[in-house]
Amino acid sequence: MNYHDIITIEPGKRSVKPCIRGMRITVYDILEYLAGGMTEAEILEDFSELTSEDIKACLTGYL
Repeated sequence: MNYHDIITIEPGKRSVKPCIRGMRITVYDILEYLAGGMTEAEILEDFSELTSEDIKACLTGYL
């Protein structure tokens, strides 16, 4: 899987932090939610625009 299509970095968006598919949700946000104890299912429930693939891309490493 090519996660470069999922993880994007855009000048001027979220201080140039890696984001999910051009949205304003950062990789850091997802990793913080997981580290804080949220499950993948809970994240997907709270953020309906995210997919399981998005979360896997954050966990796998994107560069």
